[in-house]
Amino acid sequence: MTTKATKSASNALPARYLKFQKAYPKVFRTYAALGAATQEAGPLSRKTRALAKLAIALGARMEGAVHSHTRRALEAGCTPDEIRHVVLLATTTIGFPAMMSGMSWVEDVLLPKS
Repeated sequence: MTTKATKSASNALPARYLKFQKAYPKVFRTYAALGAATQEAGPLSRKTRALAKLAIALGARMEGAVHSHTRRALEAGCTPDEIRHVVLLATTTIGFPAMMSGMSWVEDVLLPKS
């Protein structure tokens, strides 16, 4: 789990997340430890885990999580085309309008506004 804001404004951690981390450090550390444990619990590669987490966020229709997991997928070495393919795969499961919302959230990260 990343705890430092990145250089690009589009990749900066949300202020609410950083405030939570500061206000509840013990809870945050416990949450981070759970996340690390789940990442290490099985045989999936880092890239595959990143794409799976993105897919879960898309299916749950969680915009902030889609932003976060798009950034994490890039950090794990996934290409923009691989990330977009995950979104397209969601079409027949979550529906075209939901997929289009998800694609816009992914593009928020992949093509940040100047």
